Amino acid sequence: MEEETKKTRIAAVGDIHVKETDSGKWVEFFKEASRKADVLLLCGDLTNTGDEVEAQVLAEELKACTIPVIGVLGNHDHEKGRHKLIRHTLQNENVHILDGEAYVVGDVGFAGVKGFGGGFDKYMLSMFGEGANKAFVQEAVEEALHLERALSRLDSEYNNLKKIAVLHYSPVVDTVRGEPEVIFPFLGSSRLAEPLNRKQVIAAFHGHAHIGTLEGQTNGGVKVFNVSKPVLLKAGYETPFFVFEV
Repeated sequence: MEEETKKTRIAAVGDIHVKETDSGKWVEFFKEASRKADVLLLCGDLTNTGDEVEAQVLAEELKACTIPVIGVLGNHDHEKGRHKLIRHTLQNENVHILDGEAYVVGDVGFAGVKGFGGGFDKYMLSMFGEGANKAFVQEAVEEALHLERALSRLDSEYNNLKKIAVLHYSPVVDTVRGEPEVIFPFLGSSRLAEPLNRKQVIAAFHGHAHIGTLEGQTNGGVKVFNVSKPVLLKAGYETPFFVFEV
């Protein structure tokens, strides 16, 4: 009976922006997350300028984490075009950086993508106009498709999994409120919400919107949390990670 009611505690944070000079700064943070949770989610912008040296610093700091780490990269991690190297630097038996893939811990399946912009609801950009605009929208479409495939893989390979999405960009407008409205199209896209609703995801976690809002939900009732480090600090979290029980 105890096994049936056991919950998985998920710690989540985004936008930690690790710098080359951060050696030793994050050790206690990762130790505390390991004490308070069973899994740690890192929701993008893991490095400050997308440099592999910053990723090397983070990889060393993550050795203090004794629970599985599941993350996605963010726009900062892509800044210098070294995102593949950053991912390779961080990946190991305990750290899983997802890009359209899934990973399972116990009875919880995690699907992860970076996501992209494009706007929300009736203001979502459409595939119309100049080639540059179509390319922008196509990127959002492809990220949503990658998320759908990862969630579908969990459904096809496992039974009765609880599903969690790990993102960098937001799938809903709720959690970017607080940011200037003129930049909403660059903070996320409702296209990401569609697979969350269809696949009955329990919750989605993202970052990117530093002065957004902590909690929201999709029109299908999926809980969405903006766990950007600045948002968590603003909400009063002294040790900036959000804990969610599944």
